[in-house]
Amino acid sequence: MKTRILAMGSAALALAASALLSPAAFAQAKQQYMPVLSYRTGPYAPNGAPIANGIVDYYKLVNARGGINGVKLLIEECETGYDTARSVECYERMKGNNGGAAVIQPWSTGATFAITEKAPTDKIPLVTLGYGRSESADGTVFKWNFPLAGNYWVAGDVLVQAIGKAEGGLNKLKGKKIALVYHDSPFGKESLPILQERSKMLGFELQLLPVTAPGVEQKATWLQVRQSRPDYVILWGFGVMNSTALKEAQATGYPREKMYGVWWSGAEPDTKDVGEGAKGYNAVALQNSTDYDAKLVKEMLASVYAKGQGTGPKEEVGQVLYLRGAMGAMLTVEAIRAAQERYGKGKVMTGDQVRWGLENLNLTQAKLDTLGFAGVLRPISTSCEDHMGAYWARIETWDGKTWKISSDWMKGDEQIIKPMIKANAAKYAADKKLTARSGADCQS
Repeated sequence: MKTRILAMGSAALALAASALLSPAAFAQAKQQYMPVLSYRTGPYAPNGAPIANGIVDYYKLVNARGGINGVKLLIEECETGYDTARSVECYERMKGNNGGAAVIQPWSTGATFAITEKAPTDKIPLVTLGYGRSESADGTVFKWNFPLAGNYWVAGDVLVQAIGKAEGGLNKLKGKKIALVYHDSPFGKESLPILQERSKMLGFELQLLPVTAPGVEQKATWLQVRQSRPDYVILWGFGVMNSTALKEAQATGYPREKMYGVWWSGAEPDTKDVGEGAKGYNAVALQNSTDYDAKLVKEMLASVYAKGQGTGPKEEVGQVLYLRGAMGAMLTVEAIRAAQERYGKGKVMTGDQVRWGLENLNLTQAKLDTLGFAGVLRPISTSCEDHMGAYWARIETWDGKTWKISSDWMKGDEQIIKPMIKANAAKYAADKKLTARSGADCQS
């Protein structure tokens, strides 16, 4: 396991060193510790690196802006290799580091499943932007989990809506065949409940085609696709699995415009090496797509990269995964800011205080615009009951060179998704012998 401190004021560094990194020293220095679980090595590195760069750069930008009401951010990375055991090891190593972690982003569904069991005891909230346990949107059961901006069931529902729109209406899906090519892991299996429910409701046949991680060998899978000739393929992959699937689709002659990916299958590392061969391929966007014109991107280039402080290559600033990392970082920062409004401006926040902030986010469009996310995100508002805060997504399409938004905003069907969340959260609570939170607990 490898960790590294990435940003810390010199005065705070001297103070921390003299006090052997005690919590009191960090509180005096007004440094909010921000651990980053990243994967810059291994088979998923091409996707993990831009996410981590977006996170770290946004924290640097916040420091350049003056911190959070004067509280600067201390950034430390720990390399996980996208491995669950290493992710848990990083979590255990970092949770008490440098005064203690107040929020953790696992950046892996497998790691989220494992750390979810630890968070209530450690009192550290988990932010899982578009991944993790879909049922954790129910804050009455999952007090410490926050799948902000959208869960997998929103993604799956919007994908079905988009395919239905391509056919001229959801009613036209009856009798159609949709193949699901999915990563055979907790991440991939999260797609099953919503797609199976939609299949039952709409009358389309769902063909399940699991792919063994990391997904470099898919010839047998695409032989099945060629033989069964589905009307559409939903790709639920990550890392090299995505580019491999697109190359196999090209080799077997399956039309890329009939392929729709989850938001972890719709970024530059998935398509750039396939280029024109992936033209027409679609993916659901976790609100954002590539956006080089965003106000945030321009500020990042001017305030961080122009000063030689950028974490990664300048050309990736504004790409899909870079912006997603920045989104995740922004949401943690705004949760801390919200917590400070209640517990004291200019103070270092604890995990329980940041949990309250995450549960009381109210990011209006005006506020998002001020933060530089105009055109990137829609408003997000959370509560005790709703730890997700938004059901919106869009479709993006690869034009052979770049990703472009190709649909209006689409909303996951709450009448379908909310009952699924409640039912699965209730099952989790029963299995773990948990009691749902009371009204008083929701106010705490």
